[in-house]
Amino acid sequence: MISNWLQAARLRTLPLSMSGIILGSCIARWELKNSGKDWDWRIFALAMIVTLLYQVLSNFANDYGDSVKGTDSNRVSSADKRTIASGKITLRQMKIAIISTTILALLLTALLLYVAFLPGFTREFWIFIGLGFASILAAIGYTIGKKPYGYFGLGDIMVFIFFGLVSVIGSYFLFTKSLNEYIYLPAMAVGLLSTAVLNLNNMRDVENDILHNKKTFAAILGFKIAMIYQMVLLQLPFILILIWLGLQGFFKVGKYQVFSVMILMFPLMQIRRKILATKNPELLDPFLKKIGIITLAMALILGITLNYYG
Repeated sequence: MISNWLQAARLRTLPLSMSGIILGSCIARWELKNSGKDWDWRIFALAMIVTLLYQVLSNFANDYGDSVKGTDSNRVSSADKRTIASGKITLRQMKIAIISTTILALLLTALLLYVAFLPGFTREFWIFIGLGFASILAAIGYTIGKKPYGYFGLGDIMVFIFFGLVSVIGSYFLFTKSLNEYIYLPAMAVGLLSTAVLNLNNMRDVENDILHNKKTFAAILGFKIAMIYQMVLLQLPFILILIWLGLQGFFKVGKYQVFSVMILMFPLMQIRRKILATKNPELLDPFLKKIGIITLAMALILGITLNYYG
């Protein structure tokens, strides 16, 4: 049934994956507009489709990998039910879906890079082809394989790199064909919020993961220290955005509309307080979606205000 595949795709994770592409693309549009250059909407549309395919591929692979390793055997009754463990999709069906999604992602990645770089930027085309392969391997390798990195505490750094640095800086480069010396600041902000979602997910599942020898960073730290780590992940992003806005000179020129993104600190503070007060890991689940929405809202508000008032 379609509903089973929608559940396997875990639609609530998709807004988070879009955030980096939106922010990187909007910053590029703002810079190109100010320099009198064109912004190609085709690159944006294709980049959005590709990143969504990567996310769905990752979700399919996680469902498959955790099921094969038995990690989902005690998780069926939780808020984050997996389709293979609950018997809705077979291992063979999921394996076919993973292969099909991988092929489609590769084809559309090649099309995206063709539109963005050819014929004038052949070297950059092949570099990004390699980056596309790395992204697909990262999506699959979190739980699949003999030594999946998600089982050895490396998930956080990989999410920070691919959801933050690669997503924002990569999408920015697709348009500008250059790197701004400060673009890493908003990229780090998105990466930290994305890592916060993963850490919260792992905090929720920490008891089950320890039982099945899945050594997530939260499992290595323990629930209490992982909670402190979570507060840091949620605190730093808007500090980085504020620094970036200051470095762009918006304080000096009085374009205060772009600082409206900082209003998101208020709902985020409320979320932090509620997470900090949570003692039962399973009760952390509702906050995953909320942090994902705040990350997307940050990208949208900052991107829109930059292009209208920046």
